[in-house]
Order: sequence, then C-alpha cells, then structure tokens
Amino acid sequence: MLRRRVIATGAAAMGSGALGRGGLGLGGLGLGALGLGGLGLSVPGTGGARAATLTEFRVGLLGGENTQDRLARYDAFQKLLSEHLHIPVKLFPAADFAGVMQGIAAGQLEAAEFGASSFAGAWLDCKCVEPLVVPQEKDGSIFYYSVMVVRADSGIKTLADMKGHSLAWADPNSTSGYLIPSATLKTLGIKLDDGAYFSRTGFSGGHEQGVVAVLNKQYDAAVTWTSGQGEISEGYSRGALRSMVDHKMLKMSDIAIIWQSGKIPNGPWAVRSALPADVKASFTSFLLALPAANHKVYDDVEHGSGVGYVPATMELYKDIIELRLAERGANRG
Repeated sequence: MLRRRVIATGAAAMGSGALGRGGLGLGGLGLGALGLGGLGLSVPGTGGARAATLTEFRVGLLGGENTQDRLARYDAFQKLLSEHLHIPVKLFPAADFAGVMQGIAAGQLEAAEFGASSFAGAWLDCKCVEPLVVPQEKDGSIFYYSVMVVRADSGIKTLADMKGHSLAWADPNSTSGYLIPSATLKTLGIKLDDGAYFSRTGFSGGHEQGVVAVLNKQYDAAVTWTSGQGEISEGYSRGALRSMVDHKMLKMSDIAIIWQSGKIPNGPWAVRSALPADVKASFTSFLLALPAANHKVYDDVEHGSGVGYVPATMELYKDIIELRLAERGANRG
C-alpha cells in the first residue's frame, strides 16, 4: 500500500515543479564526532519538573547545517531547558545523522530531535528510543515534503530533464534528503547507479550543504526539505530553504523546485526509553509549553514558523520503519 501511494505521487510530479498535497510519501562519524564522555546517570527523585539527581541532560543535534549556526539556534533553548530541569543542559552537534543515532543507542545522549528516517533507524538499531512530540505546521498538519532543487538558470525544468545530470543526496539517514526521494525514484523505474540515469550521485553531508553545492555548480540538483506552506520567496514557512533564506545564504529566485514528494511525517523530539518517567514528563511539558512561552525560541529550533507541538506516537512512523527495513533487506541482497 505504501509503495502504491508513492508511485501515484511521484508520477504526478515527474513533469511538474509545483508543490502539492499528495498522500503520505516514502519518507560517517560515530560517537567520537559528538565528543561524548561516559557520564553516568543516577535515579531521579519524584520532584515534578526537577530532575535533581540527573547530573546533566545531553541533547544531540543532527548534522546537515554548519555547527556555529546549529549552536546559535539552540542557545536560548538550552538555557530555558536548563532552568526548567534545574540541571545543566549540554548540546552535542554531530557531524552527521548517524552520530546522534549512535549516541542515543549508547546511552550517551538523553534526547534529540530526529527526522522520521533517523528516528526509525535509531529505533530499529536498539529499540531504546521513543517519540514525545512532533511539530505542527501552520495549517495544523504534522507533515512536510522532500523537494529537488536546481539552479534557476540550469535549464532543467522537470525530473525527466535530470537524465544525464548529477544529484546530491543530503545524508543516508535523512528522510527527505535520501530515503523518500530514493525510494520514489526507484518506483518510477529510475536506477540510482551512477550513469544509469543520473551522471553521478553522492552525499553532500547535509541539507544546507547540498543546496550550496547546487549554487556552486558542484551538483546539478539536490534534495532537501520544506513545509510547502507559506511564502515561496521566503523559503516557505519552515525548512532548510527557509533557514538558508533567513541566514542570507540563499535567494529563492536563484533556484527552482522541479519535484516534490508526497506528505512525510515530521520528525519527533525523542528520548531514550530508559530515562525515568518524571524526566520524560518534564521534558515533554517543556516542549508543549515552549511555543506559547517563547515562540521565537520555538521558531529558531524548528527552522522557521510553525504552530507548536503535539504528542507523537509510534504509529506515525510505522511506514517509515517498514521502508527502512525494506531498504536494509535490499542492501543485504
């Protein structure tokens, strides 16, 4: 059923760059890159929001954006969360998505905001992570889109025009930057081996890096993520394009969107399942209250303007988990 939905969405997008409202789309460095030590945890008390016996709360930040900008976006968030939990909050920006996944599995991170695919991969690896909340878009939905972008002056107008051109993926554990677009292209009969359809493909290291590579003519196209809502000239309401526009790294007039996926579930804020229940509850209450308490901090963390958070469930990521399982099976075969 999942595969049928994607075929319909991908085929409709083959010759059009317009963003639409399709159905649900198919959505390096390890612990050393995080600089994590082997800090232990003691059992917290039951004092409500106070996690007094937890020595610190370590938050992993996914790769795909330069470290300075990542830390700047989370600076106020870090301070507010530390005040809420009454313990130090430390941020660990990883060089890639795998670094955070491994940090959670090893018990060396307490929490992270994952993409749907990286969450699914972490869950499949250790069954030790659980979703808490998921961000809402301006229309109240909890979905976003993968898009393929090219330079506006490239002459490339559609996915069909990409034959013989180069494509940059974002990260192998990215939903919109690899899992969904690669799966969709395969269902359209496009082989991803270098030279079979695209002249070459490669991983740019992240969403921002992929778009920069297109702007610098290192790749002809890249895949990234967007809310698909809001003002196009601003990079939409939320996403990698919006973040780059806000940081004056990109003018939307310099790129064109030639393909878009169906709906992909937004990635969750998730924690290690082994965390005590009161710590999970305290962190959850902090996230749910954040948009009303300090909307600017929420927008900084969420790459643009959204509504807030709602509780997340494992059911939301069922299709993504199944897709990652299928991909693993195919790779073994």
